[in-house]
Parts: sequence; C-alpha cells; structure tokens
Amino acid sequence: MDSRRAESFSDGVFAVAITILVFNLLPVGARTISSRQLTHALSLAWPQYAAYAVSFLTIGIMWLNHHTMLAQVTRVDRRLLALNLFLLMGVVAIPFPTALVAEHLTGQFRAGGQIAAVVYGLVMIAISIGYSAMWLYLVLHREKLGASASMRSPRTASIRFSAGLAAYIVATLLAAFASAAAALTLYGVIGVYYLFDHLPAPAGASAGPARTGTYQAGAAADGAGTAITDQAGDPF
Repeated sequence: MDSRRAESFSDGVFAVAITILVFNLLPVGARTISSRQLTHALSLAWPQYAAYAVSFLTIGIMWLNHHTMLAQVTRVDRRLLALNLFLLMGVVAIPFPTALVAEHLTGQFRAGGQIAAVVYGLVMIAISIGYSAMWLYLVLHREKLGASASMRSPRTASIRFSAGLAAYIVATLLAAFASAAAALTLYGVIGVYYLFDHLPAPAGASAGPARTGTYQAGAAADGAGTAITDQAGDPF
C-alpha cells in the first residue's frame, strides 16, 4: 500500500482528536446570567484553558512527527499499519485525560488531581510506545518499505526519538507519588522537547529538483510494481 493512503487516514484521526479538545471549553460560563457571573466563571476556568493548550500543542507536535516518520517511506505493510492503528488509538483518546485533568486540577474535585495526572501520563506512555515501535519497525525494514538511502544515523535518531518514553514514565510516577502539578509541567516540557526535529529529514526535503525528480520516478516505479503484485494475489 502507498504510504500516502496511511498518512491521509492518520491525518483525519489527528484532526478529529484535536477538534474534540475544544468540547471541554463549551460548558464554561454556560449557566451564567450576568456579565459579572460570566467574568467570574471565565476566570475560574483557567485549568480548562491550560489543559486545552497543552493537549492541542501535544497533538499538533505528534502530527508533525508522524508526518516525518511516514515521509521516510513510500510503502507500508500490514504490520506497520497495525502499529499505526495502535498509535492512533492513543492519540484519539487524549481528550479524555485532558478533561479529567481540567476537572480535577482545582476546586472541589482537586482530591482526584493526582489520579487524573496519572491517567494522562498512562495515555502518553501508550502513545510513546506506539511511536517508538513504529519508528523501530520502519528502521529495521526500511529497504522493504522503500525508504531512501539518505536515512542517516538511524540508531542515534531512535535513541533521541524514544527518550520521551522514559520521561513520560518518570512524569507519571511523579504524578502518582508526589505532585500532579509538577507532573503536568513535565508533560509540557516533554512536548516542547518533541517540537524539535529528532528524526532524519525525509528524502527530497533538502534535495534539488533533479534528485527529487529521480526519487519520485523511483517511487512511481515501486508503486507500479506493487500494483502488479496486488493483482497476483498479495494480501494488501
């Protein structure tokens, strides 16, 4: 299967997940009857704003890294698609712990703040495992998946890219045994870490017109070969 089909499906899931986040803000000030009450309600809703901003940026950064991963290859197989589905299952669940954190960070429900932060961390750990598994599979099968030979230092990239998994585990333990606020701060720091590019640049990102044209021609040839294989009975 062409990697662009998998990327298009994934883009749709990311778009849904990032849109659902705003639903947590809709009840803010819904039952106020005066401007003073509305102002007061809006000022007390800062946990919702903070949770929305952190999760929105986190999903956005995840989308950037997901695009960079799939841009490395021209084809995907069933195993890579399964790993991608596991990853997307975690991504689309992010609005749930986001709502928990916003609801229990302050106010009368603040006693559940640590549990909410732990749930948030567990979702992030699952997503990090999905990213690490996808990248490791891509590196180990890069020739089969039509990756460019310009994938430099895959081992170094793998270590840097997977470092966030250990950080999310530390942050989750911090939420469970110490401070929910400190854990949430660390979650935000991890998001900033992934804002920087830790993966090799996709083929053609810095290539000239001639090299890009050659790469596209090779990808087209690969796609034609895949289509012939499909007609012969390939399960994909």
